[in-house]
Amino acid sequence: MTMDYVPRRPDVVTVELVGGSEKRDLELVAYDDGWPVIFRAHRNRLRKALGTTGVEVEHIGSTSVPGLAAKPIIDILVTVSDITAEEDYLAPLLSVGYELRAREPGHRLVRTSARDVHIHILQSGNPAIDRYLLFRNRLRADANDRSLYEATKSALLSDGFDDMNAYAEAKTDVIEAIIARALASGA
Repeated sequence: MTMDYVPRRPDVVTVELVGGSEKRDLELVAYDDGWPVIFRAHRNRLRKALGTTGVEVEHIGSTSVPGLAAKPIIDILVTVSDITAEEDYLAPLLSVGYELRAREPGHRLVRTSARDVHIHILQSGNPAIDRYLLFRNRLRADANDRSLYEATKSALLSDGFDDMNAYAEAKTDVIEAIIARALASGA
């Protein structure tokens, strides 16, 4: 975000989960060579819906890392120029079948009705963008960190997590350690 950037309106200050908290059966499955194909199909759908609004569309999360077991949910990162200008990106995404799931400060999440594709929307310049990409790239390049992350996810799921948000929070320490190693290596 540049210093001269002025948002159209103030961003939200609370977290809104559309539909409330959800219980889900979470499972890890072996890496599927079809995941990049699904990503590319959604990338094309997103770019068509957003036109020039979407600045960047990236495959993130475990399904973007060849060889890594994952929940069978494709995570996609979309950047927009103004997160507060929802009329520029949210309406077009809803019109092509995505559903709003979360609205929180600096982040929106839309997904498919089947819940198998999650689209994380962030504003260009948000530091979280670099962190998502750094983490993904580290897992793609480092077999030890990839194995550690997979073992962590497997252990957490065997503990019986059925809430996506609690499961995601439980992985934080391992994710932060992997990002720290990526930063230290100059990746």
